[in-house]
Order: sequence, then structure tokens, then C-alpha cells
Amino acid sequence: MIRNILLFLLFSTYAFSGTIRIAVAANVSYAIEDIKDAFAKKHPDTKVQVILGSSGKLTAQIKNAAPYDLFMSANMKYPEALYADKMALTKPVVYAKGTLAYLSVKSYDLSKGIDIVKDTKIKKIAVANPKTAPYGIAAKEALENAGLYDAVKNKFIFGESVSQTVSFTVTAADLGFIAKSSLYSKQMQQYKEGKHWREVDPKLYTPIEQGIVILKRGAGNAEVKAFYDFMLSDEAKNILLKFGYRLP
Repeated sequence: MIRNILLFLLFSTYAFSGTIRIAVAANVSYAIEDIKDAFAKKHPDTKVQVILGSSGKLTAQIKNAAPYDLFMSANMKYPEALYADKMALTKPVVYAKGTLAYLSVKSYDLSKGIDIVKDTKIKKIAVANPKTAPYGIAAKEALENAGLYDAVKNKFIFGESVSQTVSFTVTAADLGFIAKSSLYSKQMQQYKEGKHWREVDPKLYTPIEQGIVILKRGAGNAEVKAFYDFMLSDEAKNILLKFGYRLP
């Protein structure tokens, strides 16, 4: 019996050796596979397991001892809080700047700019939940600064993350505020700039500085450090540029 338990533990350790677990903000889901592929070419023996979610929910999971080695947030607020609580080993660093866009799969005159939200034909507007998703915070801020928020807030349907908001935008809403990065995925390339989507004027919202930290669980793990360093490399930055991000 004891021998079987020892064999099981030995097998489990072997099976999961070389695996790193990364909590990744939902907006990066569209670029992460390209990033993983590029990383794998340099580190073929390292398996990267990605857990996607809103930055707020991932942070809550980390605070409740979720077994993540590294956290890629959609803004700096959450990794800074983890660092202050000594749950992150490295000081948060910006790895990319996210951009906000609005999308409609229907035929609206997007030349109106963000004022399109006032169109009476638009009954439902998809927005990421600003309580947990930085892109939701940015959308709310942009609408407030444009003087439109109070006029349209009753039209909102909220996604838990920006990826769920994308889904709502193409299925249930007339228009949605989403991460520009999502529009460069294979599934979304059918939607064209100017016809289906436009970038929100970056002057309307605080820059979305996306932060990365190594968590306590990743302490002393060379593979975690290798992925962290790769995310800050020119190669990773070029991939992020391809997906509509701006560089820090």
C-alpha cells in the first residue's frame, strides 16, 4: 500500500514537472497562443498552462491560494495590490498598453464616432464589468468623458470579462466596447475597421497599462523566470503589436 502511494506521488511529481501555471487577463487570450508557440521554440521542455479570466477574479483566486506562478493583468492595479500584500515577488512591470474599441456586427454609421451609442436603434451595449475588468473601467471612463454615460447606461449588458463581452457583442448586443486585441483573432478578422469597428479615442480614458508579476509560488523556478523574461523581450512585444497593443 505504502509502495503504491510512493509510486503515485513520484508519478505525479514527474507528470507535472516542467509545467508552469500562468493567470492571464482575458484580453490577452487572443495573443497568448502565439506567445506560447514562440516561447516553446526556445523552451521546448516547458509546458505553459494558461488560466484565463478577468483581472479582478484572477486576483481574488490568487489571494485564496490558487496555484498560479505568474500573473499577467489587464492593468497595474491588481498586481500592485498583490505586491503590496507580499503575494508577488517582483515589482509590477508594464508589458503592454491595451486599447479600447467599439464594435457592431450590424450596419451603423460609425463615422459619428463614439456618439453612435446615442442612436435610437442601439438598444443594448455590451460592456465588461467595471468592478472586475479594466477594459470595463476604461469604457465607462470614455463614455463619462464624452458626456454620454448617463444617457446610455441603461442600455448596458455586462460581461464578466472582456472575452465574454466580445461574445455578447457579436450575439446579443447592438454594439460593444471591447479590447482592440480581440479584433485581430482569426474568428474576428471578418469585421473591418471603419465598417464594423473603430478605436476609441485614447484621450477619453486612462491608458490601460497591463502589468506582469511573478507570484510567490513561482519563487526560484527558472522556467517561470524564463517566461517572465520572454514576455518583456522584443519578440513578445512584436507579437503584442500584431494584436493591436501599444508598447510601454
